Amino acid sequence: MMERRAVVEGDGEWQELRPVVADDTGGTEQQPVINGDAGCKEQQPVFEVVGEPAHGERAELVSELAELGFTWADLDGEPYWLDQAVAMREDVYHELEAASAGLWQVYDRAARYVLGRHDLYAMLGIPEMLWQTLDAVDMNEAGQISRYARFDFAISQAGEIKLLELNSDTPTGYVEAAVATPWQCERRGLQSVNDSMKEQVAAAWAEEQPDAAACVAYGSHLEDSGTIEMLVKHSGQEDIACVDCLDLWVDEGVLRNKDGAAIDRLFALYPKEWMAVDEGGEALAYAVESGGVQLLNKVHALLLQSKGMMALIWGLHELQMLFSAEEREIISKYMLPTYTRALFDGSYVSKSMFGREGGSVRLYDEAGQLEVKDEDGFDTSRLFPRVYQKRAELAKVKLAAGEFSLLTGMFVINGAPCGLLGRAGGLITGNTSHYVAIGVRAS
Repeated sequence: MMERRAVVEGDGEWQELRPVVADDTGGTEQQPVINGDAGCKEQQPVFEVVGEPAHGERAELVSELAELGFTWADLDGEPYWLDQAVAMREDVYHELEAASAGLWQVYDRAARYVLGRHDLYAMLGIPEMLWQTLDAVDMNEAGQISRYARFDFAISQAGEIKLLELNSDTPTGYVEAAVATPWQCERRGLQSVNDSMKEQVAAAWAEEQPDAAACVAYGSHLEDSGTIEMLVKHSGQEDIACVDCLDLWVDEGVLRNKDGAAIDRLFALYPKEWMAVDEGGEALAYAVESGGVQLLNKVHALLLQSKGMMALIWGLHELQMLFSAEEREIISKYMLPTYTRALFDGSYVSKSMFGREGGSVRLYDEAGQLEVKDEDGFDTSRLFPRVYQKRAELAKVKLAAGEFSLLTGMFVINGAPCGLLGRAGGLITGNTSHYVAIGVRAS
């Protein structure tokens, strides 16, 4: 008998994930929930859905969120924010927090091992144009290679935690996690564990002291514009301008804004690997390399960002190299076998080393046949090599809008795991997925 979990409607405000047992013939038998009067109480599910959408009040709530700075709760006339919440069991959250801290240490050690080794740069898919830049810039101290990052995890309905990837360079979802999630958790009677996010941003930006924050299409792209505006607000720093990346230019190694003023220190929601592709990217790389501009995050965030780093970490782990016994235990428990070739007998995933928003993801079934691929995002595998990773199970949650796979993000800001982000989507969590708040409910 193999146990898994399915979603059924609960009574009242809560919807619960109840156990279903699959028998050897593939049939299922619904297991009764044992209440306190009947004997031992069943352990709480890993995730529970809280509340129902406030029908007839969405426009008012969306307006309230916009006043808080979350102006894209609806996108293109469709709901991006789902007016329910997901409660994570408290012990699972504490394990996730500890796993994130341990994995952050693992990644940090691996990046320092890679630095200066061009053969490993190539393995990670780092564009050759950026190799000299990586070598020329001083790396931050331990735990601070990236000051603004987010792990994405698959947490199964049995509570197994597996890392899918690390976005160490340009993660969005900050406003959803830092602003909308505490607001929604308070509405739904859950504990928010995201309240320290803005404090961590303030600490990081106090060290980096950026002159400007940039994104592409500033002022018209709601999500990216709102993200840099909120980061600036939470930084507590004065006189940080928000600018459009397309208005910036490089003059003899100096980065300048559209008025010609020099920018010495820049935060940008701009993927650094695109310096090898975009017009003007080589000039920007030279400005970084020569010290004409300092970036937050530094260019070394690329080493962590590459999904090839997961393959390198797994390979070093299998060879029992570099990592301590404690770190190998963390890798074994929380990472998935990942390689630069498809070496799996069963189901696996392939994705670009620098893919974002699910654009390059392909899922293969137990027979190794293509099951589904993302059709919405841009497939960056035409520019960067692929990795191949064992598939992991994501919990299913039954929301009013339908049944979704739940992706759990954990922000790591200034070296500290500090904020949950929920994404409800299909088998592939792409740019058409929904945001749903995740809070914690005591066991």
